[in-house]
Amino acid sequence: MKQEIAIRTESLTKRYGEKLAVDHLDLTVAEGEMLALLGVNGAGKTTTIRMLSGLSVPTEGTAWILGKEVKKEKDAVKRLVGISPQDTAVADNLTVEENLKFMAGICLGEKTRIRDRVEEVLKSFHLEEVRTKRAKTLSGGWKRKLSIAMAIIGEPKVLFLDEPTLGLDVLARRELWREIEALKSRMTIILTTHYMEEAQALADRIAIMIDGRLEEIGTLAQLEEKTGKQGLEEVFVYVAEQAGNQNGSVKRG
Repeated sequence: MKQEIAIRTESLTKRYGEKLAVDHLDLTVAEGEMLALLGVNGAGKTTTIRMLSGLSVPTEGTAWILGKEVKKEKDAVKRLVGISPQDTAVADNLTVEENLKFMAGICLGEKTRIRDRVEEVLKSFHLEEVRTKRAKTLSGGWKRKLSIAMAIIGEPKVLFLDEPTLGLDVLARRELWREIEALKSRMTIILTTHYMEEAQALADRIAIMIDGRLEEIGTLAQLEEKTGKQGLEEVFVYVAEQAGNQNGSVKRG
């Protein structure tokens, strides 16, 4: 059975003045796939997600989300996607349940549907025990979980997770992995992370961005074979160093 294309970019580019943040990105992601987007700080990962989700307008090129063009059909694209940003997008003074109801109210129109969907997400993310707690009282792990729950409450077809486990301890990170793993069969996911183990454990394919350019993409086995290195960390370091040798030092700011 042929897989449909969920995300396609064509020379997708973003400039901020003299800074070239994303450099003519050509990328295809199949429907139902989880792609890990890796790179050091400043590589262009978050900028790419912002363009794909309709939050930032490309300087050049374009992209399509399930056939909808991000420049011309921005509203349609926003209805198809969910995003959990690096900084957890939760309202601290609202309870967990209130945060979910607020987001559901934006994404879903019918009141009974909002109520049913909130209960469904509370259960699937095991948030019932903290449903009445204000978000500002939650641990980092619970906040991250709530942020992802808010991103999927509108039943998006494409989900962007921008460093979802940043700053979490090992146990909280592993617990969140299980929640993310459970989403894989339900939607297309782009995951950015600095944790190589996380990308290796969760992703179907891995893309490596260096200084705004897509340097490599493939399964871990394919990348290992191409680079002659074993393990994702060794592959990543090799690709970054090769790119740095060709184009000058790799930016880390």
